[in-house]
Amino acid sequence: MMEKAYQIALLVARVIVGIIFIVHGVEKFTSIDATTAFFQSSHVPLPRVSTLVAAAVELVGGVALVLGLLLPLFGTLLALDMLFAIIFVHASKGFWVSKDGYEYVLTLLAVSIALAYSRGGFLAADSLWRRGRKAQE
Repeated sequence: MMEKAYQIALLVARVIVGIIFIVHGVEKFTSIDATTAFFQSSHVPLPRVSTLVAAAVELVGGVALVLGLLLPLFGTLLALDMLFAIIFVHASKGFWVSKDGYEYVLTLLAVSIALAYSRGGFLAADSLWRRGRKAQE
């Protein structure tokens, strides 16, 4: 019973956090100039390139989380994306999200790491692929 609950909890977490990243990635892609200007004002190195990389990591990584695909890779990339967001944008503003601090971004970082090494729960492509390979052996 607990194993089933654990698998469902991972699925729900993966899908919800994946959707959050997808929305943020799409937002960056649809407002590339504004995001680049914001990154430049925040002293993010190579603001245009950083905007494109962050948008791609969040969009593709979010889709990968929803699918449970290549979780160690994309969970780690998303965690690094959030680490850079903390360092360059949020750390100087303190902890609280209400003051644009790092509280929310730190939460996304932690969940990304946890999902990266969780095996993803029910319907995770990584787990389904592993199961398929074991059945063939």
